[in-house]
Amino acid sequence: MEKIYYRNEEYVNKAIEENEPLLVLISFDGSEMIIGELSESVEHNILLKKVGKSELDIDKYFRIVVDGNGADWTFVCPPNYKSIADKTHRIANFYKDGFSIISSGLLELGLCVGINIPIRYARHVKYLKEDQL
Repeated sequence: MEKIYYRNEEYVNKAIEENEPLLVLISFDGSEMIIGELSESVEHNILLKKVGKSELDIDKYFRIVVDGNGADWTFVCPPNYKSIADKTHRIANFYKDGFSIISSGLLELGLCVGINIPIRYARHVKYLKEDQL
């Protein structure tokens, strides 16, 4: 997985050591991860812009806020995710892919933490059926 650090790798590693929260974007295919300290980046779309990418590409990434205690996943499944027309199947695939790809990315950063979907985003999970997970 290619890593893009904002400001730089040393700055991000220091933030990890000091348990500062990070914003992380991981591409849906798991090929790219963008990492920046929360206080420097503020929002995921701003982090994209700061590393020279279009803010409009936000729906190409899993969005996470993480520190050494856990990861909060901004669970927003784009309507065109993997071109899956059925909403329930689309969200189920997004859910499964997200947990797999996010876990791998966080481990590459040395962060072995739980992934939480905050309540404000959990409403999307209601579309899932047990047999799809």
